[in-house]
Amino acid sequence: MKMKSILLGMCLAFSLVACGPKDADIQKDIDAKLRDMPGVRVAVQDGVATISGICKDDPFKQNVESTVKGIKGVKSVVNNCDVPAPDAAPDPAAVVINSDTTLDKSVNEVVKAYNGVSATVADGVVTLSGEIKRNELQPLMQSVQELKPKKVENKLTIK
Repeated sequence: MKMKSILLGMCLAFSLVACGPKDADIQKDIDAKLRDMPGVRVAVQDGVATISGICKDDPFKQNVESTVKGIKGVKSVVNNCDVPAPDAAPDPAAVVINSDTTLDKSVNEVVKAYNGVSATVADGVVTLSGEIKRNELQPLMQSVQELKPKKVENKLTIK
């Protein structure tokens, strides 16, 4: 009688263990839940789910982990999902400074439209001198700045 009780107890214990979800079943459930989460893979071994792949950000990574933890039969979760670093801002475009000879020609072309104004160029610095009407100053300065000098020194007298 004692032997029958022991055998019956062992059969009951074995049947309870055998009824637990198998890794393949857990894997199917996880795959079904994560179908809409591209770039993420999960492997299951002995009830431990290991997440790998690339998650777009930390909240996405936590969402995947929570989803996997909620699957019946998952004992624990190892989250090895990588989150890429945010894109760095692109470097600002380099300022191109024209050579003195090119700049001198271009500045003289601009300045000759304004009577009483003269310009000199030295080391990329344009120096404007002479007299100019107030309403002509802004268009002149804008035209000279478009030539991309290092600096514009305004020594003009406004009439």
